[in-house]
Amino acid sequence: MPSMRVISADEHRDYLATLPTASFLQTPGWAKVKAEWRAEHLGWVDDAGQLVGAALVLYRKLPRLNRFLAYLPEGPVIDWSSDRLDDWLGPLVRHVKGEGAFAVRIGPPVVTRRWSAAQIKEGIADPGVHRLGQVPPLDRSAAGARVVAQLHELGWRHQSTEGGFAAGQPQFVYQIPLVQADGEPHTEESLLKGMNQLWRRNIKKAAKEGVEVTSSAAGEVKGDLKAFHDLYVHTAERDHFTPRPLSYFETMYDALNADAPDRLKLWMARHQGDLVAATLAVRVGTHSWYSYGASSTEKREVRGSNAVQWAMIRDALASGATVYDLRGITETLDADDAHVGLIQFKVGTGGEAVEYAGEWDLPINRVLYKAFQVYLARR
Repeated sequence: MPSMRVISADEHRDYLATLPTASFLQTPGWAKVKAEWRAEHLGWVDDAGQLVGAALVLYRKLPRLNRFLAYLPEGPVIDWSSDRLDDWLGPLVRHVKGEGAFAVRIGPPVVTRRWSAAQIKEGIADPGVHRLGQVPPLDRSAAGARVVAQLHELGWRHQSTEGGFAAGQPQFVYQIPLVQADGEPHTEESLLKGMNQLWRRNIKKAAKEGVEVTSSAAGEVKGDLKAFHDLYVHTAERDHFTPRPLSYFETMYDALNADAPDRLKLWMARHQGDLVAATLAVRVGTHSWYSYGASSTEKREVRGSNAVQWAMIRDALASGATVYDLRGITETLDADDAHVGLIQFKVGTGGEAVEYAGEWDLPINRVLYKAFQVYLARR
């Protein structure tokens, strides 16, 4: 049975470096990005004192009370295949309770179901299908089902989703496997073959129009981040969402790349000198994520967004990543829903829709937890 102790950020970083991957939301650098939360690094150790698990815990203070929500986005990084999850989660709960937590929220990085691109297309075309969950999955994970069953038995509460987005991180994501069924890596040609005709046509069109895609290396990015942010603000105004400040992305770039060189890359697509699309990509080990994107309303016909995505996919493949993650989608397959365009764009890449176990809460102080839920509902 592993025991727990507080570890340093360096110990945390070094441990994650021994693993194939972990969520970038569980890296030490992410603590610096979320500076408004109090951060703590925890480790599970075996009888020999070796680290066998780790967690970034973010503490969010309740208004006017010295009590906290302990949040582990897409974590902790432990052995989720264990049939004795309480041996791992019990010490975590006891520790955060001692730190003043009234509840703890976790996000097990465990897949429960998968759907193919073809299944999703059929679901959208079927007027009787409105949600991804109505389509029989291509694959149900027995390991994921065991995790969900154990969490229920241990008193954890699954956080309901609204249209597919969980309370914190998305439960449904869209991913392109970069490894084939036989275990061999994909080639650029096989990835292109998996895309739909529109995606292939748009990638070719961008090349024909002379769209140039570049990535910014560490230390050369400050001016490019400003250009990215200007385009991102333009995108926010067009698509009606609230943009983050430039300082957020500057901190994110510095913090994640301090953990590992080129962990966060900025990609820019230009046409005749004009910035037409820009994105941020994160990679931890074998997992590569598309994180933020922006695109110009003008010159959409040169297909800069397709060009920059294809450049990021090729870079992930060349770096040895096994998955390219386009992040969150909603669960809707209703052709009349405004969100369905997002999943249609991502489905065009081939790939698959993936459901994770979602986020789970364990109330420690039930009265404060109830008050917290009421507070969230009113926001």
